[in-house]
Amino acid sequence: MKRRAANDAPRLLVLALLLSMLTPAAAKDYFRVQQVETRLADGIFLMSALVDYRFSPEALEALENGVPLTILMHIQLRRRGAWVWENSLVDLQLRYAIRYKPLSERYEVFRLPGAGGRSFVSQDAAIRALGEISNIELVSAERLDPDAEFEIHFQTSLDIEELPLPLRPIAYLKPSWKLSSGWSKWPLTP
Repeated sequence: MKRRAANDAPRLLVLALLLSMLTPAAAKDYFRVQQVETRLADGIFLMSALVDYRFSPEALEALENGVPLTILMHIQLRRRGAWVWENSLVDLQLRYAIRYKPLSERYEVFRLPGAGGRSFVSQDAAIRALGEISNIELVSAERLDPDAEFEIHFQTSLDIEELPLPLRPIAYLKPSWKLSSGWSKWPLTP
């Protein structure tokens, strides 16, 4: 009987590790969507957002050591009260990056694909700028039913797939790398 218990120990360890990876991480509180606004300009709905990015100490340490951090923003425009199986009118995935350039001692924030962006002297200013999203084109007003109400579903997260290969296994296993805002809903208003 004792021999069987000894054989079960590795299985239980693997099971515990898998369960810890499947449980929701508390790190989702690190990113918070504070505001999403829309406006109508020349028949096109434009979206602006304000996101409070609070990176974990591990992510900030990687940034300080020259590892660029990529942010994935997922934006959907849906009819209010739409069923899960209904298609979104808009489904965008935008990618932004923040990196530190040690030689110039500056931080850079830019939209991907692309290499150039805005430059900042301090980390705080760069992270604040990363969270200021403006004038994203969503949809033309003529595509929307005037009698229906619509809402924007917005989520932002750290894209672990863009980390350097040696860092990815650690990022997959540690909750401090699973940084996300979770989904939030905001009304589409002209």
